[in-house]
Amino acid sequence: MTLFKRIWYFFALVSLPVFLSPQAFSQQSMDISTIQVDELSDAQIEELIQRANAAGLSTVEFLQMAQMRGMPPAEVEKLRRRIESLDTTGSATRMGSVSKREPRQQVDLNEITQGIAQYQEIPDSSGGETIFGSSLFYQKNRRLSFEPSLNQATPKSYVLGPGDLVYVDIYGQSEKYYEATVNPEGFILLDNIGPVSVSGKSLEEATALIKNRVSRFYPGLSGSSPNTFLQVTLGNVRTIKVHILNEVRLPGTFTLSAFSTVFNALYAAGGPNENGTLRAIELIRNNKKVAEIDVYELLTKGTANLDIQLQDQDVILVKPYLARVKVSGEVKRPMTFEAKPGDNLEDLLGYAGGFTDLAFRDRIGISRITGNQRSVSDIYQNQFGLFLLQGGDEITVGRILDRYANRVQIKGAVFRQGTFSLTEGLTLTQLLKNAEGLKGDAYTQRASILRTRDNLSSEIIEVNLKAILDGTQPDIILQREDVVRIYSIYDIQNERYVQILGEVKRPGTYPYSAGMTPEELILLAGGLQESANTQDIEIARRLEDADLGTLADIIPTAVNPDLSFRSDAPELQPFDQVIVRKRANFNMQKLVAVEGQVNSPGIFAIETSLERVSDLVNRAGGLNQFAYAKGATLIRRTEFFNTESEQIRRQRNLEALRLKLLEDPNNSEAQEELLQRLFRDLPKEKTNPVDSLLSNAKRESLDQIAVSTPGFAVKLKESEAVAINLEKILQNPGSAEDLLLEEGDILAVPKLLQTVRMRGDVVYPTTLRHESGRGLKYYINGAGGFERRANRKQTYVVYANGAVKRTKGFLGIRNYPTVEPGAEVIVPTKGPRVPLRLGDVVGITTGLATLALVLSQINWNQP
Repeated sequence: MTLFKRIWYFFALVSLPVFLSPQAFSQQSMDISTIQVDELSDAQIEELIQRANAAGLSTVEFLQMAQMRGMPPAEVEKLRRRIESLDTTGSATRMGSVSKREPRQQVDLNEITQGIAQYQEIPDSSGGETIFGSSLFYQKNRRLSFEPSLNQATPKSYVLGPGDLVYVDIYGQSEKYYEATVNPEGFILLDNIGPVSVSGKSLEEATALIKNRVSRFYPGLSGSSPNTFLQVTLGNVRTIKVHILNEVRLPGTFTLSAFSTVFNALYAAGGPNENGTLRAIELIRNNKKVAEIDVYELLTKGTANLDIQLQDQDVILVKPYLARVKVSGEVKRPMTFEAKPGDNLEDLLGYAGGFTDLAFRDRIGISRITGNQRSVSDIYQNQFGLFLLQGGDEITVGRILDRYANRVQIKGAVFRQGTFSLTEGLTLTQLLKNAEGLKGDAYTQRASILRTRDNLSSEIIEVNLKAILDGTQPDIILQREDVVRIYSIYDIQNERYVQILGEVKRPGTYPYSAGMTPEELILLAGGLQESANTQDIEIARRLEDADLGTLADIIPTAVNPDLSFRSDAPELQPFDQVIVRKRANFNMQKLVAVEGQVNSPGIFAIETSLERVSDLVNRAGGLNQFAYAKGATLIRRTEFFNTESEQIRRQRNLEALRLKLLEDPNNSEAQEELLQRLFRDLPKEKTNPVDSLLSNAKRESLDQIAVSTPGFAVKLKESEAVAINLEKILQNPGSAEDLLLEEGDILAVPKLLQTVRMRGDVVYPTTLRHESGRGLKYYINGAGGFERRANRKQTYVVYANGAVKRTKGFLGIRNYPTVEPGAEVIVPTKGPRVPLRLGDVVGITTGLATLALVLSQINWNQP
C-alpha cells in the first residue's frame, strides 16, 4: 500500500465513530478537534488501534495523522499515554511498535555446580604435587567461571532449536514486529503469515527463510532497491543437555545455555579430576569426535578453542591423563605437567614459565624410568628441542654457583672500599688506585691480603705497604677472591680523648686534638658557669710509669674569666681530666615560705646564714590575733629531696626566657640571635653529684638495716615536719629551740584549734571538742572507751606542731600525756591473738612433767 493510499485510508478512518463519546456514538461525522480522549473507553481505543493496524500504520504515524486532522497536541499526548498504558501486546506486535524485551536470562553455573562442594578430592598419584592446570576449573573460591556472555551479539552461526525466542523486526517504508518461540516441531508462527521452519538452521539461514516468506506481504523487502528491511535477533536463549563423562570431578548430564562452550561445561563439572587429561579432551557429537581441546593452549598461549559452541546432546569425554613429568628447581612454575606425544624439553620449559634469573641454563639433569629402574641423563642447551619427554620423567634445573669468577675486595683506610673486578695482571698498587688512594690515617708499615687456596682454606699474606709504594719491594699480583685490608693508625692505638668536669655548661668527654688548651676545652663544653672559679682549675693527668701509690699527676692552672688567649697556657695531653671548681664565696639565693596566721605570709629569701625562725616571723609581720603558736609546724626537706641544682635552675630560667621570646613576633635582630643561642645551648638536666652520692649512701645504709632486721622498714620522704615550739621561740629568740633556716623551709602557723581527734582502737573514733583541764582518759571515754584489743600502755598523742608524747608507766601507775587543741590521740592495737594449738599444749605439758620429775629426783637424792 502506497503512502498516499494509507493517508487517504486514515482520513476515512478518523471519521468513524470510534472517536465519538458514548453519547455521540450514533453520529457518522464529528469534528476531531472536539474529541476528548478522557471520554473514550479502553475498548474504543483498542478498536482504534486495530483499525490503524489494518491500515498498516505504526503508532507514531497514527498519532501524527490525528494531530494533522486537528486533534489538539494535549489530546494527542493523552492518546499516546492511553495506548502505552493498555495491555496491547498483541496489537502492538501487529502495529510494529517497539517491544519491551526482557534481557536474556543467564543460566547460574554456581547453582549447577553446587554439588562440587561436597566432592572429596583424592590426592593425585604424583604424591600430592600440584598439577599444572588442575585448579583452572576447580578452586575453593571459584572465581573463574567461564560463564558465557549473553550480552554479545548473536553469532550468525548460532543454530536455532526448540525453545529459542526469535524477534523479527521489519523497518523502513513499512514497520512491523514479530515475536515467536521455536516450537518442539521446529517452527515459528508469525501472525497473518504462517509457520516458518527454522530448527537446525543457523541464524543466518533462518533470516533468509523468514525474509523470503515475509516478502510476499511486504514487497518493499525484495527487488533491486528495497525500501523495507528485516532483521532477525535472538531473545531468550534455550537450554541444552550436555553429557560430561569419565575422569571429571562431577560427571553427569548438565543443563546449560545454548551459548555455552566446552569450557563452560567443564567448569560446571568441576573440570578433570586427579586422573583426567587436560591435553586431549574430546567433544563428541552425533557419535563422532568433532574437536579435541588442549587446556594448556589456553593457559600458555591464550589460543584455546573457545569458539566451539555446544549443541544439545553433545558429549564431552575426559579420558585419563596421557603422561606426566615433574619439573623442580630454578623454573618459574616448579610443578607436575602433562605431556602429549611429541612434546620436547623446550616445550616443557615453556609450560613451566621458563628459567628463573638464578637458573643454570647450560645443562639440565633428567631422571628417567628405563625398564625396572631409573637412569640419569644430562641434557645440554643445544639439545632441549630434540629431547622428547616420557611419562615419569623428573627434570631438575640447577642453580648457578654462589661464587665470583673475578672478584677482589679492599677494606680499611681507603677512600672507596668495596668489591672490584679482577683484571688480568691486577696488582696491589693498581687496586689502590681503583679505590681512589689511601686515606690520611692509613698505616703504611703493614697491610694484609687474605687469600683463598684451592682447597678453600685461607692464608694471610703480610705486606710492607710503604716499601711497595716506594718501589723498594716488588708489587704483588692479586688473585681471585683476595681481600686486601689497609689498617688505620687508630687501629693500633686507643682513641684519644679529654674530659672536663665541674662548673661548665656541658661537662663531659671530648675528642683530643694536639695543642688543645684548657680554654679550648672549656669553650667546647659551652663556656664557664657563673659560679666557676677561674683561678682554681686542676688538670689530672694519667701517669704511665708511676709509683705504686701515685695515681695521677695534678697540675694546677688558671684561666682568664673571659677565656682570652694566654701565652703560658698548658697544653693538654690525651686522657687529661680538667676539673673546674665552684667559687667559695658563690651562693645562690635560698627561699623559705611562711603560711597561715601571720600578717604578711609569702615567700622570703634568706638574708644571712644565721637567720632563724624568729627572724622569719618578724619579717612576716608577726603573728596575727588568730594564730595558734603552739600548733606551728616547720616543714623541712630531707637529704632525699631532689634538690634543684644550679644547672637545672638555669635551664628552667633559660627555657622561660626562650618561650617569652617566641611569643613576641617583633623581636629585634639581637633577640633573634639570642633565641638561636638558647635553642643551641640549653643544658641537659643533671643532678648535683655530691648531693646524689650522700643521699644514695644513706639510702643504701637504711636498705642494709632493713634487710638484716626483720620487720624493719623505712619510708623515705623528701620532706617531713619538724616539731617546734613557736611560743617559746618568740619568747626567747636565738635560743637552742630557735632553729636556723634552711632552703625550702616552710613555716605553717595554723588558726587556734578547738578539737581533738580520736584514732585507733577506741569504740567510736571521732573528733571531740577540746576542753581545758581535761585529761586523756576524758577524751577516751568520750570516744566510747578502749576496745577489747586496745594497747593502753602504748597510747600516744600527736600535737599540732608535730611533736609526739606517749603514755608512761611505773609500778602499774600510768602517766598519760596532756591533750592540747588540735592534738590527735592514737590508741594502737595489740594485734590478733594467736590461738594455742593442741601440739603446743602437749609440748608444754610434757615439758612441765619432765621438769617436775627432775626436781623430785634432785630432792630424793639430797641427804
